[in-house]
Amino acid sequence: MMMQAKPAEVSMVDALVDPWLGAIGRDFEGYRNHCRRVFIFACTLAGAEGESREKIAIAAAFHDLGIWTDNTFDYLEPSKRLASAYLASTSKAEWTDEIKAMIEQHHKVTPWSCKPGWLVEPFRKADWIDVTLGARNFELNRSYIREIQRRYPNAGFHATLARLSFERMKTHPKDPLPMMRW
Repeated sequence: MMMQAKPAEVSMVDALVDPWLGAIGRDFEGYRNHCRRVFIFACTLAGAEGESREKIAIAAAFHDLGIWTDNTFDYLEPSKRLASAYLASTSKAEWTDEIKAMIEQHHKVTPWSCKPGWLVEPFRKADWIDVTLGARNFELNRSYIREIQRRYPNAGFHATLARLSFERMKTHPKDPLPMMRW
C-alpha cells in the first residue's frame, strides 16, 4: 500500500467551484464534495505540491461542470471550454493542454500514458476512486478513502449520476455514456 499524505487543503477547489452555485443548483453540495474528494485523491496519488496542486484543483473544479452549465451529459467539451476560459483569464494559458487532457481523459477505463509528466493519470485514477466509491482504490488505503468520504459526504452526487445516466439512456440508447474513453 502506498503511504498516505495528509489530505490536501480544499480551499483552492472551493474558490473555483463556489461561484457556480447558481448554475449547479440543488446538486451543488454533492458536486463540490466530489471535486474535493477527487482533488485530495489526485494530490495524494501524485504527491502533488505547489503548482501541481493548483492544476489539480482547476481540473477538479471544472471536470464535470458542463453537466450543469450546458445542461448535457455529453459534458467534456463544455467543461474543457470553461476550464480554458478560466485559464486564459488568470494568465495560466500555458496549462491549458494539460488540464484539458485531465478533463478529457478522466473517465478513461485504461491507463493514460501519452505524457507521463502530466497529471492526467493520477487525476483519472482519483475520479475512478470516487465514482466507484472506493471499489477501485489504485493502492490508496481503503481506510484513508473512507476518511475522506466521511469528511466530504456524497450528498446525493452518485444518485445524481444515476439519474443523469438513466435520462441519457432514454434519449441516446446507442451512446448512453459519451464521456467514457477506452
